[in-house]
Amino acid sequence: MFAIDLADDAQLFPLEIWHAEEFLAHMDRGREFIGQYIGFPDRATDLDSARRLLGSNAEKAAADGARLYGIRVDGTLVGGVLFRSFDAASGNCEVGCWMEPAGAGRGLVTKACRVLIDWAFQERGMHRVEWHVASGNKKSIAVAERLGLTRDGVMRQDHLHRGVRLDSEFGSVLAVAWAASPTA
Repeated sequence: MFAIDLADDAQLFPLEIWHAEEFLAHMDRGREFIGQYIGFPDRATDLDSARRLLGSNAEKAAADGARLYGIRVDGTLVGGVLFRSFDAASGNCEVGCWMEPAGAGRGLVTKACRVLIDWAFQERGMHRVEWHVASGNKKSIAVAERLGLTRDGVMRQDHLHRGVRLDSEFGSVLAVAWAASPTA
C-alpha cells in the first residue's frame, strides 16, 4: 500500500475495506461534527455497515469510478478526501472531503485535494473537477476557494440531509485553468 506525506505527521492513503474498524472508530469520534453535512456517519454505524460502505466504494474504484482516501495524523485516521464521482469517458469528476475536529485547521484537506486534482488532470486527462457543498459548510467552501475553484452557482434546497432540505453550492476548475494556476 502507498501513502503520500501531507506533513511530517500526516499521510494520505487509499481507504479500503480492511480499514473498516479504523473507519468506524473515526466516524464514532467525529459523528456529529462530520455528520452536519456529510452522510458517512449515518451510513457507517457499526462494523458491518462500515465494511459495506468501504466495500461499495472499492467496487466503484475497481470500475474506474469513485474512490476514497483517508488522512492520518500520527497514525490515526482523522478525515479524508474522495472522488465522489469519476467519469473518465466524459472527463468529469467531483472531489469532496470530510474531517473530524482533531485534524481540522492544518490545511491537510487542501493539500490532499491538490493531490487528487493533480492526479485527475495530469495522470487521467480529466477535463473538469467539480466541488459540491452544502451552503452552510463554510469550511468546505473555504477549501474550494483556496484550491482556486470557480463558484458555478447554487441549487436551492436540492439536498435532503437528516430530514432538512439544504442548498448546495457548486464550483469547478477546468484542466487548462488548473495548469495555469499558482494554487496547482
